[in-house]
Amino acid sequence: MNKKILVAYFSASGVTKRAASLLAKAAGADIFEIQPKTPYTRADLDWMNKRSRSSVEMSDPSSRPEIENRVENFSDYDVIFIGFPIWWYTAPTIVKTFLESYDFSGKKIVLFATSGGSGLGKTESALKPCAPNAEWMGGKLVNGASESALKSWVESLKL
Repeated sequence: MNKKILVAYFSASGVTKRAASLLAKAAGADIFEIQPKTPYTRADLDWMNKRSRSSVEMSDPSSRPEIENRVENFSDYDVIFIGFPIWWYTAPTIVKTFLESYDFSGKKIVLFATSGGSGLGKTESALKPCAPNAEWMGGKLVNGASESALKSWVESLKL
């Protein structure tokens, strides 16, 4: 049976979007951009300002920014790669919104991230409660990864 694969990603600056595009191509997957209902501005992303939108969201465990769009035919997918930039050593809270918006029962989740300096850390354990019925397959930082490197990674997962 061929698995139907989706690459869903959130990208604030375009770095994760580029990685997601390469990954979707490498995996033969559909692609979906997680778009916030209120787009982030440069000021919103100022991590040096404790009152910036991203700082406020990331310091509030209950924060769930609204998403503008939905995945069509989500139930058709078997494997979902979820990508995002690392913010404050974990996934942005909008990723939790995405995970809590769908039923991931019986689906495989694979994380991928871009980061300016930190790894995935405890991101998976922080996200698992948002989709407890999924099969979590770990994740990978994909900074600067080529399509061929991503293809090798996808193949190694034996989805």
